[in-house]
Amino acid sequence: MNKSKRIGYSNRIHDPAFANYVENSAKYAWIFSSILAGAATLGFYIYGETSHEMENPQALYIGLVIGTMFMTIAFLTNRSKQKGWTWDGTVCDRQIEKKQRKVYNTGNDYYMQDYQLFKVVIQSDHRKKYELTAENDDTVYNYYQVGDKVRHHGKLRTYEKYDKTGDTIIFCNACASLNEMDDDVCHRCGCPLLK
Repeated sequence: MNKSKRIGYSNRIHDPAFANYVENSAKYAWIFSSILAGAATLGFYIYGETSHEMENPQALYIGLVIGTMFMTIAFLTNRSKQKGWTWDGTVCDRQIEKKQRKVYNTGNDYYMQDYQLFKVVIQSDHRKKYELTAENDDTVYNYYQVGDKVRHHGKLRTYEKYDKTGDTIIFCNACASLNEMDDDVCHRCGCPLLK
């Protein structure tokens, strides 16, 4: 592909494959949440029937509440994706932070784990800031440079760089998989790569 064609936002975002990906993601979220909700309800019902610690209908009610929570999370996630809006912005900062956290073994026994947090800060044209973060992985951090213009694709919740001329890799805007720049479609989900 001619590198000069890698400047600008791709019209391939309108390919039907992206709409199908969003629709299938919503379906899978409902299916997965329904399975979890059913398992929680059935599990607590069985626990109430076989346990001496809690009886039905109390155990069943707890299972129903937990199942409802799973379904509510799926509903809110799918709703927020439908309301996603597209906006343009600029990479305004990149940071590497050395951090520590407690990692518990058994009981109260723990050790301190060192890790690095790689952060890319993007400021929208409306002056709001967003962060892309990754622990111990500098791939996204190295992909973006301060000053890069980007477009956030709302329903996909992903970013597209305006100028991709110097890049050898590209992220899929559907599933976020890393691809070679010479690829035309994502090796994982088959959606077109925006270049």
